Amino acid sequence: MIVAVEYFSKWVEAETLAKISKKERDQNDRGSKSFQEYYGLIERTQGATGETPFCLVYGSEAIIPAEIGEETAQVTQYEQQHNSEARSFDLNTIEEKRDRAYQRILYYKKLMVRGYNQKVKPRSFQVSDLVLKKVEVSKHMGKLDPTWEGPYKMIEIKKKGTYSLQDLEGKNLPRPWNIHNLKTFYA
Repeated sequence: MIVAVEYFSKWVEAETLAKISKKERDQNDRGSKSFQEYYGLIERTQGATGETPFCLVYGSEAIIPAEIGEETAQVTQYEQQHNSEARSFDLNTIEEKRDRAYQRILYYKKLMVRGYNQKVKPRSFQVSDLVLKKVEVSKHMGKLDPTWEGPYKMIEIKKKGTYSLQDLEGKNLPRPWNIHNLKTFYA
């Protein structure tokens, strides 16, 4: 089925190109497992954890069906008598793998926070600075209207990042404004 939406009027048109029965769909579509096997999502190590998702859940590496018929290292090294010992060892060490993955995630998050904090420049305003404030959504009429209004004068610092404003005629605004909704006015 092809579905198209016309850009301006949002008119939807749909047309079927082929009729597929449920039996044919079930034979041809193996669902998300096939997708994961095809793109290697089960076997791909994740950057943050350093482990494959399959290994973190089941305690051992996955063998996809395509590897079973081929002579790969994982298939040739398989021995039936040592399998139960290796499986119990894998299950005993799975908690250690999960702990190592958790530690890697914490380290990865710390790196991300440090990188973010290096790029962010802290802003603050002083009393009597002139600023512009964002136009409130209820007042915003169209896409060509200005997104900032002002200038306004800082009259009080309520908390860190929260300021009381006054227009240039001396009228106080009814509520304090967060620093994310303000920017410096350059006159």
